[in-house]
Amino acid sequence: MRIVIVGGVAAGMSAAARARRHDETAEIVVLERGDEVSFANCGLPYHVSGEIADASSLLLHTPESLRAALNLDVRTRHEVLAVDADARTVTVQAPDGIGTLSYDALVLAPGTAALRPPIQGIDSPRVHTLRTVGDAVALRERVTAGDRRAVVLGAGFIGLEAAEALRDAGLDVAVVELAAHVLPPLERELATLVRDELVGLGIGVHDGAAAERIEDGRDAAAVVLSDGTAIDADLVVLSVGVRPDTAFAAAAGIATVRGAIVVDAHGRTSADGIWAAGDATLSTDAVTGAARPVALAGPANRAGRLIADDIFGMSGARSIPTAASTAIIRIGGLTAAMTGANRAALDASGIAYRTLHLHPNQHAGYFPGAEPLHLVVHVDAADGRLLGAQAVGADGVDKRIDVLATAMRGGMTAPDLIDLDLAYSPVYGQAKDAVNLVGMVAENVLNGRLRLWYAADLEQIASDSLVLDVRSAAEFASGHIPDALNIPHTQLRERLDEVRAAAAGRPVRVLCAAGVRSNIAHRILVAGGFDSASLSGGIQTLRQWFGADLDRVLTAEGVLA
Repeated sequence: MRIVIVGGVAAGMSAAARARRHDETAEIVVLERGDEVSFANCGLPYHVSGEIADASSLLLHTPESLRAALNLDVRTRHEVLAVDADARTVTVQAPDGIGTLSYDALVLAPGTAALRPPIQGIDSPRVHTLRTVGDAVALRERVTAGDRRAVVLGAGFIGLEAAEALRDAGLDVAVVELAAHVLPPLERELATLVRDELVGLGIGVHDGAAAERIEDGRDAAAVVLSDGTAIDADLVVLSVGVRPDTAFAAAAGIATVRGAIVVDAHGRTSADGIWAAGDATLSTDAVTGAARPVALAGPANRAGRLIADDIFGMSGARSIPTAASTAIIRIGGLTAAMTGANRAALDASGIAYRTLHLHPNQHAGYFPGAEPLHLVVHVDAADGRLLGAQAVGADGVDKRIDVLATAMRGGMTAPDLIDLDLAYSPVYGQAKDAVNLVGMVAENVLNGRLRLWYAADLEQIASDSLVLDVRSAAEFASGHIPDALNIPHTQLRERLDEVRAAAAGRPVRVLCAAGVRSNIAHRILVAGGFDSASLSGGIQTLRQWFGADLDRVLTAEGVLA
């Protein structure tokens, strides 16, 4: 049996290694058009920064090591030009010419190609991508050769990692992002924290702006933005997105949607004897059911392994799991992570949901080094199912998002999180861990004991409701919503008549710093017969939602630091 695998790295090499474990006699040929067949592409930015000093550390395996360990026939610099699904052959451009290779089973793992937007000057030699070890080496050489100014086009995961790497290497760096905020999959109120961290690192941020052209001069290039800003650059990193690299598959009649290969639950394509996995395939979203590519190493590795099981007809072979798209990134001293659906995906799907904002410490507040975890969690309004979670913080973000991702995969509802028995020590967490608190808040919202209002609705709330601020007088004086009534929550029971007079029949919308005290106040108000709701996440979330526009919604006597 001959298995031909198109593309190495995550999906392709996982399929090859698993196939060898199933059958010692199979002929397994891996065709990789690049120079490296197995490398740590997620580690590339850290070579640019110098954190990973030796580029060879990024090479996980070589053709020689794979032949020695797994008896794989790995052929680098071999690009598949065409597939004949009826004849079961592939046409291959090799260093010594074009030839054909027959197969019994074909696995397609071609990955993606970088998008190249129609920007004038995009073909300048100063424009680089960061997708291969060679790319990382080239950028590192530019850094060590004396380049001092860089512009990164695109503020997604790779773009931000590249920007931080170049800044760590000593360059002046600016990032340009067409979307309204950096790291577009992140919710707006958390992206503000990431933006602030980038600025704190000395990275210029131009969000909501497009690069219109790159003017190449003798000594430097100028990246000209849609708002007229011109940014000088010795080098430009292009990171505006990717597309499935599947033209050869579509030409063979293999079904694709928007360029991505359509596969079933076992990775089978529309052509008999052909499987596909990785970034170039359509995945089913675990929450919304939407079909889209997921360019993440973990899902690609798992899919490649499961395809090999199906090729060999393993009894009880598991299906490729739906995609939760769990992802994480370091930006300076912060970590941002996410799992499941964000607000935009849920709105597009039509799923009714409630959003929770929490700001608990990552460990006991009395232990030195306590820092807030900023959490946004989406919960199904009908059944309490966990739909998505995101977090930003200095410490403990990875642990909480991994727990929430596991809970989602296990089908737990948000209130089920209350009962999770998580490791506790003042050094690592709290007796009521941040994850437990998500469950507690969700339960209160779902059973009606807690009613929420949101920072996005502030303008409407301020016009038709009494805003009641239950923070201390000192907190209130440091910055508050105009015309808000300030009554500390400890005084509220004795001053309900004052609230009633100020409300004059209007609803009361209460807030505090993070939502804890306003929940107490909400229950007091409900017991007193008021139409009450609590600001989700308190003024911390409001501050993050409005970001640079905060002085527009807080009084001039002080914007909270």
